[in-house]
Amino acid sequence: MRALCLLQLSFLTLAWCGNLPAHAGNQQEERLADSVTLALAQAVADARPPKPQFKDVEQRIAYLNWLGGMSARLSDKLPDRQERIEFLESAWYEATRAGLEPALVLGLIQVESAFRKYAISSAGASGYMQVMPFWTRAIGDGDRRKLFHMRSNLRYGCAILRLYLDQEGGDYFMALGKYNGSRGLPEYPTAVLNAKKRWEYAAQ
Repeated sequence: MRALCLLQLSFLTLAWCGNLPAHAGNQQEERLADSVTLALAQAVADARPPKPQFKDVEQRIAYLNWLGGMSARLSDKLPDRQERIEFLESAWYEATRAGLEPALVLGLIQVESAFRKYAISSAGASGYMQVMPFWTRAIGDGDRRKLFHMRSNLRYGCAILRLYLDQEGGDYFMALGKYNGSRGLPEYPTAVLNAKKRWEYAAQ
C-alpha cells in the first residue's frame, strides 16, 4: 500500500511539474440553477458499478465487439489489459449513461490527457477528462482526490460535457469549446472531433 501511494505521488509530482504536460482544460465556474446543480450532484453521486443493460443478444455481441476493437486501438496507451478493459467498460458506461457517444468521450480524453490518469494541466484540471477541481465542491462532496479515481473522473467529465451540450443546444463545436474554456475558438473542438474519428466503430 505504501509503495502504491509513493508511486501515485510520483505521478502527481511529475504531472504538476510539467514533465507530463496536459491539455490546458479550463472549465469556467458559473452559477447554475438549483435544479441543474441537484441533477448533476445526483449524477456524480451514483456509486453503482457499470453494468451495461442489453435488450437482446445481438446488442450484447455488438458491445463485446466494440470492446475488443477499442482495446486493440488503446493498447499502446494502456498496455495492461485488465486496466484497459476496466477503463473502456467504464468509459462506455459513463458516456452512454450521459447520452454521449463513446467515441466523442474517448476523443476528448485523447486530446485532454492522452489517457493519463494523473495528468494535471497548468489550470489545475485533473485526470483523464481534465476536470476542474471546483466541480467537486459545486456538485460533489468536495474531495478533489476523486478526480484521480478512474470512474469518478469519467463520471464528472461526462456529466459536465452533457451539461454544456444541453446549454449549447447540442452544438458540439460550442460545447467542446466551453469544456476547454475556449468557447467560440476552433482549435480545441477541431482537435477533439478529429480525434473522435479514431474511436468510431462500425459493427461488422
